[in-house]
Amino acid sequence: MKQQLKNRTQKYAADCWCLCAKFPLSREYNAFCNQLIRCSSSVGANYRAACRAKSDADFINKLKIVEEETDESMYFLELLLQVSDKEPQEIKRLHKERNELLAIVVASIKTMRAKNRKS
Repeated sequence: MKQQLKNRTQKYAADCWCLCAKFPLSREYNAFCNQLIRCSSSVGANYRAACRAKSDADFINKLKIVEEETDESMYFLELLLQVSDKEPQEIKRLHKERNELLAIVVASIKTMRAKNRKS
């Protein structure tokens, strides 16, 4: 499961990058696209860091960062959808993938917290 999620978060980052490559080069689009590229790639990078956590608490803290970066990427996808008519289907697909990734991360956080309460 961990390797599948590593692959999936890496694909999400690459897909966001490919989306951003389709937008015109301008100060306005660059601001949103640069942020989207940063936070979407941070999702996978921080998930990989979580997989190497030194404790359950460290794992949860790193997953919370993944949760934040995933939410931030949704914000920039929504902004691109609002300000442009370019690639609406791809943005919606990435938004759906983001929702699924977020659900997995939140479920993992809840599972670890419940495990820690039982201990």
